[in-house]
Amino acid sequence: MTLTLATTTPGQPEIFASLQGEGPSMGRPSTFVRLSRCNLACQWCDTAYTWRFTGDNRFHRDDLAFERRENQVTMEEADLAQAVADLVPDRLVITGGEPLLQGAALARMVKALDEIRPGMHVEVETNSTVAPHPALDARIDQYNVSPKLAHSGNPDTLALLPERLAAWAAEPRAFFKFVVATRDDLDEVMALQQTYAIPGARLFLMPEGRSSDVIRERSGWLADFCSQHGLRFTDRLHIHLWGDTRGT
Repeated sequence: MTLTLATTTPGQPEIFASLQGEGPSMGRPSTFVRLSRCNLACQWCDTAYTWRFTGDNRFHRDDLAFERRENQVTMEEADLAQAVADLVPDRLVITGGEPLLQGAALARMVKALDEIRPGMHVEVETNSTVAPHPALDARIDQYNVSPKLAHSGNPDTLALLPERLAAWAAEPRAFFKFVVATRDDLDEVMALQQTYAIPGARLFLMPEGRSSDVIRERSGWLADFCSQHGLRFTDRLHIHLWGDTRGT
């Protein structure tokens, strides 16, 4: 059985060791596995190569289309488990795209990983719209949940599913991360926090941006808002260190 991954270069699956750049695990050495395909289409997405293939007419502000053959590759579950085990970090971050679209295959991969290298901390990064596969859920240590606000360009009927948001809010392993571009986005965040009773200790705000200059410009007022409302702020460490590049 196989998983469908994004690539760093044609034919090279995006599996790499780095520092986690966002959220509650920021700064921790981690092994990343980036899966391909997404059920949403954020207009500012910095990994559009995982979903906006030639022929896909969903909007992205860069208006770039990527060739599927060069940006998507399949890999045997056992081979992926071995590739993760061979890297140094003891923390695995499964990201995308939307990784929970491949939940059953991920569950088998993580089971295979446990047989090679037991006890790794496993995180999943998700857009909040897909329920975890039960076999996968039993093995996940942390969910990094990033619901998409209106400025993402996704309709609420696709991006903000009440039953899923309620389930994530009730899940103590789930940390919420909202991407914020302007002050106008903050009212939407606060309304969602109130509606779903999301604890401030599990709610991060992160500036949208693919360059250090943009991130820093937005960080000041966003950090002030977090301190005033009992929320957590997260930077985008990897952007400052390596820029907006694959495999970092």
